[in-house]
Amino acid sequence: MAPLPPTESRTLQAVGARRRTPGEPTSSELVRRLRAESAGEALVAVFDARSIAGERHLLSAWAHLGRSRQRGESRLRVRGAEYSLWVAGDDQLPRALQKVGISDDTETFVVVAERPRTLASLLEALGLVDEPSAYPRPVDEGTLDRLGVGPEERRTVPREAWEGLVLERVALLELSAAHGGGAPTPKH
Repeated sequence: MAPLPPTESRTLQAVGARRRTPGEPTSSELVRRLRAESAGEALVAVFDARSIAGERHLLSAWAHLGRSRQRGESRLRVRGAEYSLWVAGDDQLPRALQKVGISDDTETFVVVAERPRTLASLLEALGLVDEPSAYPRPVDEGTLDRLGVGPEERRTVPREAWEGLVLERVALLELSAAHGGGAPTPKH
């Protein structure tokens, strides 16, 4: 795989996080805070860290989101919610959120934002703190299970290539949009 651009030169940035205190904020409070923080044009998203297969996963989903929107094939009005579709590799938001969304049992998170947002101020607003062990981390069977990549698919490639299975899911969503899966967002 091609090397990733240096972190400091990327528009998209991500950090691992956890709650300051177990259970606080609750998942519903965290979603409320996320909605408030994502009111502008810049993308802001929070995922269950167990569902993220690394930097390439997030960057690939972001690139596909951008291309889809440039072609007028937006699936949802809110970019952060639409980004969740790409990260999950699923064209239905309820299923995508089952795969990558947060819940009350989520212990670690991946917080994603486009610059110029700073991750430190975003973590503060969300009531989360930095947790370096949450992201990035190696792809494991649990991550693949959460993303719907079953044992049969895993057996087709060596363990060190599992990230590619996730990237393939993201790319396949792009193909479904090209064949009528995506609907243009009405212009108001």
